[in-house]
Amino acid sequence: MTFKCTPKLLLLIGLLTTATATAAFADTVVKVRLTGESHEKMGLEATPSSVPAGKVEFDVTNAAMKTGHEMILVKLASKSETLPLDPAKHRIDEKAIKSLGEVSNLKAGAVGVLKASVTPGDYMLICNIKGHYEAGMAAPFTVTP
Repeated sequence: MTFKCTPKLLLLIGLLTTATATAAFADTVVKVRLTGESHEKMGLEATPSSVPAGKVEFDVTNAAMKTGHEMILVKLASKSETLPLDPAKHRIDEKAIKSLGEVSNLKAGAVGVLKASVTPGDYMLICNIKGHYEAGMAAPFTVTP
């Protein structure tokens, strides 16, 4: 039996290969949306905001029209931990936090991926571009056993 390789069949094979490659790494996929422009309300939203421990893929989209953003995954010592903000620089001191990785320098409309293995506990997703964390670009994230 022979198969004719049509463009639709090639597209289907490509989609299945991509889905399998993603599924091979990640137990869970989290969609992260970064929003806001300079001098306006900014936000960071993760869906879902709680996942079981294991391998997680964070699919990050910068939904802003003009402003660049980033996403950093920070492991917290406890849910009540506050991140060390340097008020003079309007940024979190990244040397004083436990970062598990980041998607940096996302221009407006760009997308990026962070793959991380996470253990149970409390985390924070932040944008640490100057002033963005202070403008609300942070979201709690929980990993369950």
